[in-house]
Amino acid sequence: MQPILEMRGITKTFPGVKALTDVNLSVMPGEIHAVVGENGAGKSTLMKVLSGVYPHGSYDGQIFFDGTERKFGSIADSENTGVIIIHQELALVPLLSIAENIFLGHETARHGVIDWFEAFRRTKELLGKVGLQEHPNTLITNIGTGKQQLVEIAKALNKSVKLLILDEPTSSLNETDSNALLALLQEFRAQGISSILITHKLNEVMKVADRITVIRDGKTVDTLDTKTAKVSEDRIIKAMVGRELTDRYPPRHAHVLEPIFEVKNWNVFHPLHADRQMIKDVNFHVCKGEVVGIAGLMGAGRTELAMSIFGRAYGQKISGEVLLHGKPTDVSTIPKAMDAGLAYATEDRKTYGLVLIDHIKHNVTLANLEGVAAKGVVDDLEELSVANKYRKDLAIRCSSVFQTTVNLSGGNQQKVVLAKWLFSGPEVLILDEPTRGIDVGAKYEIYGIINELAEAGKAVIVISSEMPELLGISDRIYVMNDGRLVAEMPAKEASQEKIMRAIMKSWED
Repeated sequence: MQPILEMRGITKTFPGVKALTDVNLSVMPGEIHAVVGENGAGKSTLMKVLSGVYPHGSYDGQIFFDGTERKFGSIADSENTGVIIIHQELALVPLLSIAENIFLGHETARHGVIDWFEAFRRTKELLGKVGLQEHPNTLITNIGTGKQQLVEIAKALNKSVKLLILDEPTSSLNETDSNALLALLQEFRAQGISSILITHKLNEVMKVADRITVIRDGKTVDTLDTKTAKVSEDRIIKAMVGRELTDRYPPRHAHVLEPIFEVKNWNVFHPLHADRQMIKDVNFHVCKGEVVGIAGLMGAGRTELAMSIFGRAYGQKISGEVLLHGKPTDVSTIPKAMDAGLAYATEDRKTYGLVLIDHIKHNVTLANLEGVAAKGVVDDLEELSVANKYRKDLAIRCSSVFQTTVNLSGGNQQKVVLAKWLFSGPEVLILDEPTRGIDVGAKYEIYGIINELAEAGKAVIVISSEMPELLGISDRIYVMNDGRLVAEMPAKEASQEKIMRAIMKSWED
C-alpha cells in the first residue's frame, strides 16, 4: 500500500534558528498517526509546512500527497487537496451560528444569494456525522469547548477531508469529551480517512495511534509501529527527551507547619445569572510549605473558586472570609489580593496570563512594576536584571529576554507566567492547570519549581484535571464537585479511584 502522505527531507530555518532538519514523515491511508515531542521540538512547524502556512519555497524538501508532489502556496491550496488542519486555538467566530461557521468562506449560494435551506440541511447532516444534536442556528459561544472541537471537524468534513491534522485537540477537554473525540477519529479510520494527531497526552496516543513519529530538536528520531511491536509510554518518553525519565514527579519532602491561608464559608453566584449559585459553603486551608491539590471534573467549580478568591475576578454576591496568618484579609479587588500576598496563574496563559506580542522582559515585571521603578519611572536596567535573573532561575529557554513571548514553546510561556507572579512576592500561589499543553519533560521542570516554592515556605494550591499529576505533586488533596468540596485526603492515602468515588458519592447525596 502506498502512503497517502510523504514528507521527505523537510528543513525549515528561521533567522538564527533551524527549526526542522531533514525531517521525514509518512502516513498511510486510513491511519491514525501520532506525532509527539517536547515543546519546541518542531511538531507545529512541520504541520504548518504541510498545510501551506509556510508556503513552498520557504523550506527545503518535498511533500507528496496522493502520489503527486505538492507545492502548497497557501492553506487554501492544501485544503483544496484534502489536507485540513485544526489548530489548538479553534478558528471559530463565537457570535456566528454553527451553520455560518461551517460554511464561512465556502457559502452555499445561488446567483450570489446564500441558500440557507441548503446550508441548514447540509449542517444537520455534518453534525450527525460528528455526533452533535445542536440546531444549526445555535451560536458557537453557547456551546462548550468539546462541542466546538466537533464543529471544527464538521467544517473539515464539509471540505472533503482526506487527511485531518489535529494539534492538541483534547488539551482543554474533559475526559468524556476527549474519549468522544478519539472514538470519532477511530470511526474516520474505518471510513478510510487518515489523521495526524499531535498531543502530549501519551495515554491517548497509546489508545488510538497506529504509528508514532517522535521529533526531538527538529529532527525525526524514531517511528514506532504499535501493531508490530510493543510500545510503552516509557519508550516514547525516552525518545522524546533523549534520556530515561524514571520518575514522572520529583520527590516531595513536605514540612507542613501551621495554616497560613484559610477560606471560610465561601459562596459565589454566577456573574450573569444572580440566582445560580456556583460555589457553595466552601471551607479549606493551606499550610506554609504545603502543596494542596484541588481535584474535580470539568465544571466542578475549581476555576470559579480560585478566581473569586483572587480579587473577586469571578462572580457576584460573594460572601465568606479569607484569613492570612489567622487575620481577616481584604481580597475584594485584584490589587488588594496581590497586596495581601496572593497570586493566581490562570489556566488560559495565552489570553489572560501573558501579553504575547510583548517580549519576556516586560511580561516578567508586569505584576510588580513598582519593584523595578523609582519615583514612578521604570528603571530599564533594573527590569532587565530582574528578567535575566528569572530566565536563569527558571531555565526559560529563549534567545534573550527580548524574545517575543508568542514565539516561546508552551512550557517556556508557562515559566514566564510563573516568573511574573514570583516577582510579585506572594505568600500564596494558586496555579490553575499549570501544565496544560506541556510535554512531559517541561512538566517535570514545572513540578520542580512548585517543589522549590513549597521549600521556600510558600503555600501552593494546584488545580489540575490530571489526577495522576495531583497525586504525584500534592501533600493533601481536596475533591470538588458541583461547587462544593466533597472530600479531603492526604495525597499518600489518595488514589484516582478514591477521588472518583468521592465525586460519585456526592451526586448520590
